[in-house]
Amino acid sequence: MAEFRLNQPVVQRDPQVRVDVTAAAPLPLGANRFRLVVVDDAGNESDPTFLEVVVRDAQRPTAVLDLVDANGRRIDPATVRQGESFTLSGARSTDVAPGRVVEFRFTLVDRT
Repeated sequence: MAEFRLNQPVVQRDPQVRVDVTAAAPLPLGANRFRLVVVDDAGNESDPTFLEVVVRDAQRPTAVLDLVDANGRRIDPATVRQGESFTLSGARSTDVAPGRVVEFRFTLVDRT
């Protein structure tokens, strides 16, 4: 469980982090962008990777801009309902052997 504040990393050794959402600390409606940087046992930082999680309004429509492949099939965005908590995972992050990832820096970043 972690409290996310804009542009402040949540640093931990576990590759998964629960994003707890409450009435007092909601995520804004629409796309919310998260960044992950991992650090290996030699102290090397990865390039960042990003994930957009769309928070849908419980009553009003929510605009979502999709990316589609050449066949017109949507490449699924990550979506959650307003007020719903969710888990982010950096478990597929890897380092070149024999190194290993020892730290995960999850950050909610500015939507602009």
